[in-house]
Amino acid sequence: MSSRSERRPSRVQLVPGEPVSAEFGPGHPAQLSRSRVRKLVITSGGGGVGKSNLAANLAVAFAQRGARVVVVDGDLAHANLDLLLGAHPRWDLGHVLAGEKTVDEVAVRGPEGVTLVPSASAAPELAELDDYRRELLLRSLSFADTAADLMIVDTATGMNRKTLQKEDALVRSPRLVVNMAASEEEAQEAADRMRLFARHFLRLEVDVLGTVPYDAAVSRSVHAQEPVTVAWPDSPAAIAYRAIVSRLWKPFPSGPGSDVLSEQSHRLEA
Repeated sequence: MSSRSERRPSRVQLVPGEPVSAEFGPGHPAQLSRSRVRKLVITSGGGGVGKSNLAANLAVAFAQRGARVVVVDGDLAHANLDLLLGAHPRWDLGHVLAGEKTVDEVAVRGPEGVTLVPSASAAPELAELDDYRRELLLRSLSFADTAADLMIVDTATGMNRKTLQKEDALVRSPRLVVNMAASEEEAQEAADRMRLFARHFLRLEVDVLGTVPYDAAVSRSVHAQEPVTVAWPDSPAAIAYRAIVSRLWKPFPSGPGSDVLSEQSHRLEA
């Protein structure tokens, strides 16, 4: 992490309400474009559905397949990815928003080499950013993904269509993961309800990406502060997380006319 920080500005000052001015130099996030790395934005309509567990374990499963992953705790008021990944950050996005640290400086390493950009817990004021500061924060994320293959963003609950559009999360049709399903029948019923809801209220067509069964190993892994894909890799939930990643992270030939698939010759397909 330090080698990238040495090439970056030492501070990112995010001040509410100020217009972008010519006085901001090339290192200021106001002059940056948004990160171009491929992203998976994970959201849910309510809390307690396992959204952050999904984000943490997908990040680890991608890394286990050779991807270089940055996972961002985008729930600025109720962060918990650091606990789920067993990471112990000294700083978080609250310090970035205060202009005290850069995104690169607050990022920490998690299991399987995953890079975590942590957020602040119990800081509801961070969830009420104005559009200007939110945009600068999104642009400043490019400091963390210079060597990444993809970025996973764990959002706050209750995201609506307008907010997702502003964060470029609807570039492709959304995919649905049914979590904590007691049976295949329950998963199918839940998926059918969600597709109807999305079509009627959000005007979105949603496809099912996969199902994660209810698994007591997930609760045990939360208490152990270790992803279930690491702590109990043969558990039903861990197998389901890896199956979802296998549908998303596809190999392709490493050069024209080549049949060789190197570690880096994969890309996000959904």
